[in-house]
Amino acid sequence: MNNTTIQSNSASWMFFIKLSFAIALISMTTGIMFMPGGILVQGYFAICALFLVSSTITLSKTLRDEHESQRLISKINEAKTNKILNEFTE
Repeated sequence: MNNTTIQSNSASWMFFIKLSFAIALISMTTGIMFMPGGILVQGYFAICALFLVSSTITLSKTLRDEHESQRLISKINEAKTNKILNEFTE
């Protein structure tokens, strides 16, 4: 019996995530554009915001990859254990 389940996100969840990201990006851009200070300060905050977004994407992808790797290792170990138990009971 195959216990593998594929979990996909619903269309409404994907819409919510994309809308949230767009609102956050527009809000950050608007806040940086209208903040007091010179162009150097605004540029600094814009670069920091871009770096924060790229770092967040990299972190989430790395954590997801690590989790999937651990799941694969667990499945392999479970298969080995089942094989040993089957050989022992025979």
